[in-house]
Amino acid sequence: MPREIAVLDAYVPAIVLLFIAGTAITWVLDRAMAWTGLYRVVWHPSLFRASLLVCVCGVLGLGVYR
Repeated sequence: MPREIAVLDAYVPAIVLLFIAGTAITWVLDRAMAWTGLYRVVWHPSLFRASLLVCVCGVLGLGVYR
């Protein structure tokens, strides 16, 4: 996979697109965890959400850049 992707004749780093996809995936996971009530056992929900975003984007980045 190329490291840059052409979007409207402008090269965009693939990591930016992975971050956008990771944000969407994290949002879906966040809604599912809130619906199931998992946040009742999490100590700091906003810190958990931020770390979930980092983990999802890291997994996506490893899949592309490996």
